Amino acid sequence: MIPVQTLAGKQVVVAVTGSIAAVEVVRLVHALRRRGAEVQAVMSDAASGIVTPDAITYACGRPAITRISGMVEHVTYCGDGGSADLLLITPCTANTISKIACGIDDTPVTTFATTAIGSGIPVLIVPAMHHSMFRHPGLTGNIEKLEGWGIRVLAPRIEEGKAKIADIDEIVLASERAVSGKPLAEKRVLITSGPCREPVDDVRVLTTRSSGQMGRELALQAFRLGADVTIVHGDTIPCVTNVNAETAGEMRDAVRNELAAQGGPDIYISAAAISDFAPQRKEGKIKSGKPAVIALTPLPKLLDEVVKEYAPFTVAFKIDRKPEGPAKAMLKKGVSMVLMNHPETMGSRQGEYELLRKGGSTRIAGTKEEVAGKIWDEILCSFERTS
Repeated sequence: MIPVQTLAGKQVVVAVTGSIAAVEVVRLVHALRRRGAEVQAVMSDAASGIVTPDAITYACGRPAITRISGMVEHVTYCGDGGSADLLLITPCTANTISKIACGIDDTPVTTFATTAIGSGIPVLIVPAMHHSMFRHPGLTGNIEKLEGWGIRVLAPRIEEGKAKIADIDEIVLASERAVSGKPLAEKRVLITSGPCREPVDDVRVLTTRSSGQMGRELALQAFRLGADVTIVHGDTIPCVTNVNAETAGEMRDAVRNELAAQGGPDIYISAAAISDFAPQRKEGKIKSGKPAVIALTPLPKLLDEVVKEYAPFTVAFKIDRKPEGPAKAMLKKGVSMVLMNHPETMGSRQGEYELLRKGGSTRIAGTKEEVAGKIWDEILCSFERTS
């Protein structure tokens, strides 16, 4: 499945330094290009000793820059009026981080960095080194300095005594966020996602066909757009705050805790298939081979509580086939938008929705990622009018 072209029309300069993690750059470049980016590589001498410029050239589809020539490449791409939308330094060694923080230019990468910082284009740094180097107080101080300049330093994975390069998916997401313009900057987004699993006995649960794909894509798109995102679900996704919840009761408690801590989000999206009933749990395992009766107890509506107590801009999902049915009635209760869909959408990679709002409706269809992007387009338009 071809991913959404979130980086279409964007030029990313990938600057590579002399870390062994440079061997990951070919895969990263392919991932950026699959998202539509035009990628230009620049390499230090140390990087060229780990991965060949020919390999990086092949991945980018254009010659890697290994020296600054009379064509002043650093200015062409990252200077005032330059063509680059982002300077992505990955992997970035301790040596290069400290040189950038001190304004030292003695490699093509550091020269590109000084030029980009001076011109004000977004700069994203992805460190990779031994963990003891990453803990050096001089380095940590230099990272703090860079972050004070508005440079994003992507936290490494600490494994096996090393500060390893961040996962490729995380680097791509951070790159998408850096060039998005961040229309949701300083906005708090709270999302509930996925199925709930209510225990019937010690081995069985009552659940739905929900996969959590829609909530996942909505959370990732909110991150790309610059939001501070918290998602309450039973999974883990990169770049956002994950709060684990399995049952409806756990989800309700988690959401209320987040609301109390944050004072209410700016935008709340209820994309979870929250259980309407809790079965009366049986101890042990219900014996098979005989009819069984399971008593179901109605559960409180979390969405109603959030809207009534905090009144954020709220987006809800509702299984409904009738335009004048329960989905539309939710708008009268204070919900800002309702996505009406059919049961067949649950668990599928594709989705077709009727987006209901006061004054009209819009039909949205496509992959869950495409749908998430369209939903956020609608939210941004409506949210700006109501803010």
